[in-house]
Parts: sequence; structure tokens; C-alpha cells
Amino acid sequence: MSPPVLATMRGVSKAFPRVARNTERLRALGALLAGRPQVAAATVLSDIDLEVVRGESLGIIGRNGAGKSTLLKLLTGVLAPTTGRIETHGSVAALLELGAGFHPEFTGSENIAMAGALLGFGPGELAARRDEILSFADIGRYIDEPVKHYSSGMVVRLGFALVAARRPDLLITDEVLAVGDEAFQRKCIRWMEDYLAGGGTLLLVSHSMYHVQKLCRHAVWIDGGRIAARGDVHEVTQAYLAFQEERIAADRGAAPAAPTTQEFRVAAMEINGESGEGAVSMQHGGALRLRIRVESAAGRVPTLAVGLVRADGTPVYGVTSEMDGARAEPDGEGAFRFTLTFDALPLLPGSYCVRAHSQDPEAMRHFDTFERVLLVRGRTRELGLVHVPHRWGGDAP
Repeated sequence: MSPPVLATMRGVSKAFPRVARNTERLRALGALLAGRPQVAAATVLSDIDLEVVRGESLGIIGRNGAGKSTLLKLLTGVLAPTTGRIETHGSVAALLELGAGFHPEFTGSENIAMAGALLGFGPGELAARRDEILSFADIGRYIDEPVKHYSSGMVVRLGFALVAARRPDLLITDEVLAVGDEAFQRKCIRWMEDYLAGGGTLLLVSHSMYHVQKLCRHAVWIDGGRIAARGDVHEVTQAYLAFQEERIAADRGAAPAAPTTQEFRVAAMEINGESGEGAVSMQHGGALRLRIRVESAAGRVPTLAVGLVRADGTPVYGVTSEMDGARAEPDGEGAFRFTLTFDALPLLPGSYCVRAHSQDPEAMRHFDTFERVLLVRGRTRELGLVHVPHRWGGDAP
């Protein structure tokens, strides 16, 4: 029997009227009063289909302005969709914009009473949970101060403490772990892990792929108001990070290509048996086997340099045949073949580029370059570029 569905979005789109000028504001007001669709509108979300089942932990990722926060506001009823249908079932609690639901002129205690009632606490239940809420928030004497005197971190502490006491069927959060000190973030993560272990359902928006991978089993990547990818959290976040790295590299701009000669031309690169120029995928920790063909105009035996770089241009590793004393094998008239194998490639999941540079026999000059994209897949949450073998506990060697 499949778990019950807590939230559904079908064909949901959201557009906001353009109101930068007085004439646009009047036109928008007129359309609203007449019940007509807005003529000039900015579409933030387009044709979103989403289903959240009980026990799900789903991360929502994407660039600023992609539509993530708008999606959460639609799910919580803060905004109404322009088109489409939204349904929610069970108790829902949301931590969205800082201070949302709190009155700045009222004290923390008074806001607990108001916000608690909105979350569904009865007076007796809220009184019974008050000490638990205050202990989790840990804001001391400020509980009797107006919320307008609170820091952003203190506001989140109070809001999260209320939600933690309520333990809703579906918890929706927007960058809540980006605010507050490290100790409070650890407390929030421990609570979320316990909440999920107890059958809770989480919808998390975050720019931290570490937090998304740690807390979520699945992810949805939103780009330009549309779903760009959805599925296993590791696969989606790795695709998103690779996209970001490629954007950074593109923004830097390509350097003018240096004039090259065809004296030593890199004619082809085969990666794990796949020829051509397209991207190749492999699993983290698997073998990487390169077969590279270099054509030599004068028949002289070239040397070869091979480099691995991240998609944003960060160098990872480089080696030359001259360093290792490796020699090319003849591969037809005026051509030579190099074979290079990494038995267990330690690159962490992400997008990389394999570069082959032909060199003269003395390994003094570069002549030509051939590049192919390498996508490393895997479920590890390690940080950095490469896996470094290690072990925990035990005596030092």
C-alpha cells in the first residue's frame, strides 16, 4: 500500500502583474476588479507538477530567482496560483520569510500565543509545551522583549522552536539553516533527522547542497520557473552543481586561442571505450581508461600531457608521458596512440573536463588540445574534489 499524499500540484503556474509604472499599476488594478487576466505579467512558475507523499524528504534547489520560494508560498496558501490546482492534506507548518507570522510590536511570549494558535495549539497544550519551546529557542530574557528588537537568528530560533513542538505532518522550510549560529544549526539538523526518522515529511529549500544531501532522499531542481530535473538527491544535486560550475566557467569567458600548428595534432580521444567528442559518464571510484591518437606531420614520436580540470576551470591533476617514461605506440602512418589508465579514479561526483595536449618529443612545447566532458556519478557526500583514503579509530600505523 503506497503512503498517503500530503501535497499535490497539478499544472501550477504563477505570474505577477508588472507594476513598475503608475499606468501599469492602474491597468493591473482594473484587470483585477474586472476579473480579467493580467495583460503584462512576469511569469515566475510555469506548469509545475509535484506530489509529496508522507515520509518524503524533498529538497528544492535552484538559482536565486528560479521560483523556489514562490513554490513554497503557493503550497502553504500564502499565494494563490494563476493557473493549476493545489491540494494539501494533514497539518502543515512553514518557516518561510523571517518574522512571518510574528508581530514586531509584541513580545516573544505574546507571539508564541498568537503563532501557536495559528499552528493549531490549544491553550492548554501551548501552556504545557511552553518550557519546551523556550528551551529550544534559547533566547533568554529576550522572550519578554518586542520581536522588533530581535536579531534575524533569534526570530528563526523562536519560529523553529514552535514548529519543533508542534511536529506537523508536513514541514516546509526556506533557508532556515542559513540563519543563526552553528550550534543552533546543529540543533535544527538533529531535530529534523529525528523528525524524519519518526515518519515526518520535509520540503526543504536550501542553497547548501550539503544540507540537501544530508536531509533529503529526493530533490527537484527548478530553473527559470520550470522543473529542470527531479529524482535521487545525489543525481539531481550533482547535475545542478555541474551546471553552476559550467556557468562560472562561461562567465569568465574563454581566453583567445593561441595560434597552433598541425605538426602534432590530437586527432581523437576515446574514454572508457566511447569515441567521439560528447560527454562521458562514469561512477565515482571506477576505472578511467583513455586512448588518445596523435598525428605527427613529420613522423616524429610526440609526447602527451593529460589534465583533469573541474568544469569551472579548477585544475585537479596533470601528468605527461615524458614524466613517466611512457612511449606512444604506432597507429598507422604518421600517427601514434597513447593509452592511460586510472584504475580507481578518486574524483568526487561532479562535472570535469579531460584535456589532452600534444607535445614535441622533447616535451617542451604544446601544439594541440583535445577536450571532452567527464561526468562522475556517485552517492557520496564527501566534500572537495577527490576522495582521500582514510580510516577512523584504531592505532596509528
